Amino acid sequence: MDDLKHLEFLAVNSKEIIEKQVDSYRQQHSYAGTIIGLTVLFIPFFLSGLDGSSQVIQFISIIPIAFFIGAILLMLSIFRTKPLDQAFRVEKYQELISKTYSEILLHEIKANAQSYSKNIIITNKGNKKYTQGVRLTTIAIMISIVLLVANKLITIEKAPTKVQVVNVSKMPGNN
Repeated sequence: MDDLKHLEFLAVNSKEIIEKQVDSYRQQHSYAGTIIGLTVLFIPFFLSGLDGSSQVIQFISIIPIAFFIGAILLMLSIFRTKPLDQAFRVEKYQELISKTYSEILLHEIKANAQSYSKNIIITNKGNKKYTQGVRLTTIAIMISIVLLVANKLITIEKAPTKVQVVNVSKMPGNN
């Protein structure tokens, strides 16, 4: 049994790596959903902050809106990725019943390694999309803030309101 300790260690370690990979994948999906939600909430506030702004600022505001839409589409594409392979399949149990303990451990190690290799392709694509989406969102927020500040600083001054002072005591009929 002592000679199998290294195989047990590798089997447990490879399983933990797959579990961490799957947890990271799920966490990324959660973050993508949060970014989508915040972006969808920010867009109306941004647009309402530009009410009454100059046409130039309104025209420039198309840029952050386009970036926000691009970021949302990237984040949504993360949800459309394939599910990750989680190694040891239930269908193999029947086949492994007649195997020795060491053969089972070797099979599990091999299955975990294959799953990790398959999953790394999916997770790398998802990471690239997520990173691009975060960059687009960040750039869009920065441009939006600059436009909102510029809108407040460059407000079109209204013509002064003329006020006529009426002296009530000099009006006819007043004592």
